[in-house]
Amino acid sequence: MKRIFVCVSNDVYNDNRVKKTCTSLYKFGLEVHLLCLKSKYNTPNPYSNFVLHPIKHIFKKNFPYYAELNIRIFFSLLFKPLDIIWANDLDTLLGCFLVSKLRNKPIIYDSHEMFCQVAELQDNPKAQKVWLGLEKFMLPKLKYVITVCEPIKDYFKERYNIEAKIVRNIPLQEANNSFVKTFPMKEKIIVWQGATNIDRSLEDIVLAMKNIEAKLYIMGRGDIIKELEKIITANNLENKVILTGRLTFEQMMAYTKRASIGLSLDRPTNENYRISLPNKIFEYINTSTPIICTPLPEIKKIVEKYNVGCFIQEPTMKNISQTINSVINNNELLQTWSNNSLLAQKDLSWQNEEKAIFEIIQQINK
Repeated sequence: MKRIFVCVSNDVYNDNRVKKTCTSLYKFGLEVHLLCLKSKYNTPNPYSNFVLHPIKHIFKKNFPYYAELNIRIFFSLLFKPLDIIWANDLDTLLGCFLVSKLRNKPIIYDSHEMFCQVAELQDNPKAQKVWLGLEKFMLPKLKYVITVCEPIKDYFKERYNIEAKIVRNIPLQEANNSFVKTFPMKEKIIVWQGATNIDRSLEDIVLAMKNIEAKLYIMGRGDIIKELEKIITANNLENKVILTGRLTFEQMMAYTKRASIGLSLDRPTNENYRISLPNKIFEYINTSTPIICTPLPEIKKIVEKYNVGCFIQEPTMKNISQTINSVINNNELLQTWSNNSLLAQKDLSWQNEEKAIFEIIQQINK
């Protein structure tokens, strides 16, 4: 049995894409080993079918963090018996790439975002230049590349002449797991999933709740979580806005199944956000949850194609409250969007996406 090492720059506690990827690789017949950061939550291995190799780390952010991460990845992979290396995102690629060259082992690069265009690098041109330099050095030398959407695939083709395969982060479609919602629901619940970072309209979403008779659950942590806590306290919204913090995927989906509306209101302030296709869009569809979102190009294609929600062109506090209030009491419309999500689930499943992974493994095994 061939052994594949999958490398990721987080502790994979609730990284559902990595879990699905590893499950697909295991299903294909590979012995799967997952190299990840050591969890600060002291949680048991959530992945029964593969071996976890936690990496201890000293530094927490910026250059020292990424340098230490790749040094540890390099030496971890250099001496382990392995046949294939899988690098998740640019921040793990250097260590993986160097080992693949030294040991003459095939490497698969899975790019979850346009890394050099993330919001955190927009205000740090020196760091952005370093990452672009690493990308320019390594990407043209890669044979097997996966990414999450058409614009990133086009970027790799135009810039590095790479033919990447698209594997969208769509939930696994279990047998008989279609979740049916009937409106009106018992409670009026709104959910927002993902990292609480800048330019995702979260401040305006929270303030909009002053004028909305519902509860909002924000599931995740990030750079502006303290600011959100201050806004909630200053506006006496503790009973209407709940910051759940970090949840497992199963816990997060349990909240979403109870929701009448799922929000995705990223602003196109950088190229990475502009071309993004967030996981939450597919997870809302998978739970038959109507969507209110900004009309970013890749999101708009999905929402319009399947008619599962509506758009807010400019996500200000006023526009958010007006749109949600116009929708949340319209049970007929919500039911239509929810029913359409059930139909969309037939197309949008991980079982369809993983076929591209199998094709790559077959090419490597020839």
